[in-house]
Amino acid sequence: MPRPTHRNDATPCQTADLFAAAGVGEMTARYAGPSSPAPSNGTLGARAATGGLAGLSDAEALELLLSRSLANGARATAAALLARFGCLRRVLTADLAALSAFVDTRVGVDLQLIYDAARRLAAAELPGRCVVSSWTALIDYLKLTMAHCDREAFRVLFLDKKNQLIADEILNHGTVDHAPVYPREVVRRALEVSASAVILVHNHPSGDQTPSSADIEMTKKVIEAARTLGIAVHDHVIVGRAEVASFKALGLI
Repeated sequence: MPRPTHRNDATPCQTADLFAAAGVGEMTARYAGPSSPAPSNGTLGARAATGGLAGLSDAEALELLLSRSLANGARATAAALLARFGCLRRVLTADLAALSAFVDTRVGVDLQLIYDAARRLAAAELPGRCVVSSWTALIDYLKLTMAHCDREAFRVLFLDKKNQLIADEILNHGTVDHAPVYPREVVRRALEVSASAVILVHNHPSGDQTPSSADIEMTKKVIEAARTLGIAVHDHVIVGRAEVASFKALGLI
């Protein structure tokens, strides 16, 4: 009976390759876990750190923001959001219901937080200052808070005798083209906060800031109701997509 032969180095043993059947990408995903490449000058984070955020486009800024909340897919999600809402500002001012088609509630809240922080910064320029003479700060604040709302909202700025802001309140939300306004409610609230004057504000989701006949008629009724109690109506501002209309500047007050 022949004796068994032994393998030598010239004929190496063919052991099974555990990864032979898998491609490199599949093997990495299956066994090596997610990859985390070191930041380079080409990454958005590195570019922002070295060149500043101003160097990023809106799409890139949104992608970088989403990358803090999403494990992956930030670029695709940013592109989808911009395609749906049209611009970065409208993404950041969208409500949770509209955002839910693209991101979960946690990410939606993160996006809304950016807008809310900007709103708070703009609002910080108003209290304790003469609002009527600070027209630029007032308009910047109103455009930030109302220019991209999808529904009409009627708000009132309540002022003291020195035209300093006492309160800024939305009294009514409405539809895409109408927000109910009740002159008695405006006057009642002005008395509650001891306001001496008010500035009326509402937005036109259509984008056109031109006052309608209904806007003009409603403003007259508020002025009449306020006058009987010694409350002045300094202005009524309509906020469009890009511009605003002042009833006072138009000679309507």
